[in-house]
Formats: sequence, structure tokens, C-alpha cells
Amino acid sequence: MNLAIFDLDNTLLAGDSDYLWGRFLCARGIVDTALYEAANQRFYEDYKQGTLDIDAFLRFSLAPLALHSMEQLAAWHDEFMHEFIEPIILPKGLELIATHRARGDHPLIITATNAFVTEPIARRLGVTDILATRPEMQDGRYTGRYLGTPTFQQGKIKALHDWTQAQAKPFEKTWFYSDSRNDLPLLEQVHHPVAVDADPTLAAEAERRGWPQISLR
Repeated sequence: MNLAIFDLDNTLLAGDSDYLWGRFLCARGIVDTALYEAANQRFYEDYKQGTLDIDAFLRFSLAPLALHSMEQLAAWHDEFMHEFIEPIILPKGLELIATHRARGDHPLIITATNAFVTEPIARRLGVTDILATRPEMQDGRYTGRYLGTPTFQQGKIKALHDWTQAQAKPFEKTWFYSDSRNDLPLLEQVHHPVAVDADPTLAAEAERRGWPQISLR
């Protein structure tokens, strides 16, 4: 069996779910809007430039989860899905997943965005397996910290290696679809790297290496 790996934000979605969750929190007045929005924008720009301090960002983005019950967070996430995520799900992304599945390939999403935000999105996209940064929980609540290595840049390689080692059989060939320069480490590891609506750095690297470039927009 082959493995089809998909980045989530700005690949299968026409936007960034992590950034948009921050926008949702601001829109609802759940956080200090002026302070949070400015920091959220700054971290997002750092991400796009390939300079994100992932530890600092996760401390920022996971902190609000620790302040509310799981029930309240789940209710907010339902609203977030309806208002922010549904409009940016790319039909061609769903078609690409379906094409791989019809060929017998196993779909997997791998994303730096935390699992609270992304697991419901993966379910909506019909993908069972997702590797995402894991928020820590204690006594049924989030702590604001994360577990293990974030699934970001080189961390995606580690997460994928650990996951594939746990599978019953090795995969024969691997595809990875991504938009981001931050995913160059993993793109270099797979049999079939594909740049999807790529940022300028990834587009230039894909051109240099002869990697396919596609658009799902």
C-alpha cells in the first residue's frame, strides 16, 4: 500500500486554521482582542517567513484552552467550524484525497496546528489519521502545554517515522502535498513531493528540483 500525506493549512484549506482560530477567539471576545490579534498576526508572519519560534507560539496559542472547560471549547469549536472552516474547504482537495483513496492509497494529514483545532477538521475531510501537535491534558482539561515534539519542520519527520513504525506493514511509496517552505524537510524525504499553491520559497525550490506544482484553488 502507498501513503498519501497532506499538509492541512493552505493546502487542503484555503486558509490557516491556527491563525483563524485566533481570529475566532478575538471575534467572540474570548481573549483580549487588541493584544491577542496583534500577537497572532505576528506569529503568522513569522511562520510564513520560516522564522517561527514554535515553542513561543504554542505557549501563546494553547494558553486560552486551559482557561475553559472541554464542553465550552467543544461548543466554540462547532461554531468555528461552521463560520471559519467550512467556507475554506477546497473541493479539489477533497477530490485529491478521494483520488488517492480510490487507488488504494492510505490518506494521512500531518500539521503543526494543534490537535484540538485540527482533529475535527480532518474528520470533516474524511481522513481518519492525523498527526498534529498534541496539547497536554490533566484532570480532563487542557494545561496550556504540549506533549512531545511539535509536528513542525523537522518534527514532522519524527512524527511520521514514529507513526509508520507502528503500522502493520511498511508503505511502498509516499506522496506529500504541501504549500509551505516549512515543510521542505519532509518533502525531501518522500518519493513524490508535490508543491500545492506554494509560497514563493517552496515554489522556487520545487522549480529547481523539478517537483510537480499544482493548485487546488
